[in-house]
Amino acid sequence: MLLVVITASLHADDGAASIAAGGIVVMKQEPRIVMAKEVLQISAKKVIVDYDFRNDSDADITTEVAFPIPGYSLAMEDIKPSAQGFDDFRLWIDGDPARYQVETRAFLKDAEYTELLRGMHVDVASFGHATSNVETPDIRKLTANQRQQLEALALIDHEDGSPLWMVKKTYHWQQAFPARKTVHIRHEYSPVFGSENSVAYGLGSNPDQRAAKEIESFCLDGRLRDSLSEIANSKDRWASYSYVDFILTTANTWKTPIEDFTLIVERPHWKNNQGEPDLADYVSFCWDGPITKIDGDHFSAHTGNLVPAKELRVGFFSVEHGRH
Repeated sequence: MLLVVITASLHADDGAASIAAGGIVVMKQEPRIVMAKEVLQISAKKVIVDYDFRNDSDADITTEVAFPIPGYSLAMEDIKPSAQGFDDFRLWIDGDPARYQVETRAFLKDAEYTELLRGMHVDVASFGHATSNVETPDIRKLTANQRQQLEALALIDHEDGSPLWMVKKTYHWQQAFPARKTVHIRHEYSPVFGSENSVAYGLGSNPDQRAAKEIESFCLDGRLRDSLSEIANSKDRWASYSYVDFILTTANTWKTPIEDFTLIVERPHWKNNQGEPDLADYVSFCWDGPITKIDGDHFSAHTGNLVPAKELRVGFFSVEHGRH
């Protein structure tokens, strides 16, 4: 468990769930390629992952590699589709920027409707180039018969025409792994925070069970829990929490274990909406083992021969005056 002071201002009365993206996966199990090293960096602005993959065989291997995105729906009041789809995903191979393909598919329950929507010139990933939950230019351009067809399939709402399908998106590319050599792969994307709630919801005198469970998932130490509980019941201070999720178990699609794994958490330097620094800011997450302070802004956890059995969640806490 890590507890360090950071500077972050993440405030809202309610919030959406974090989008738990992760690392790259091999599309077909490949026991000859080992993840020799992984360095995972999590900050408030970027998630960056550096890998060294080693081909332990005497044969060159070319296989499909992918960065899958969790399925997402249209909810513009929470977050834009471009953020849910991690449209700022970037990739480097051995230090050079690399191209990739994007597979975008539309589902409703277990049925796929990608080709139907594309045939009507409806952009799947952006929900018809939506600018709000009900403002969808591609849907407005449909003929009456086309609209009735989508309504009958429950792909759009029959009253306001809002899209109801789920998008499943995958970035993928062909990757060559030369025999007995190591390939360095790096990718990055902007994280999507979860919750952004007041700690009073989870640590106050009448806690909400969902918020309390979320706060438990950050593995607070006793001192931080006591401090935040005091703030939750204070009249002159207010604290919020938010978090970033990362799917560690995607590493198990490669030959296990990860021989060398490092997690680096960066301290952001944020201010509140008035441009003033918060009274205090904290970050906490669950980790079995020691945490090293690299410098004033970076904290590291390191282990060898890791076979991830659970996912990672980094919780951020921000304290400021008032707002009860």
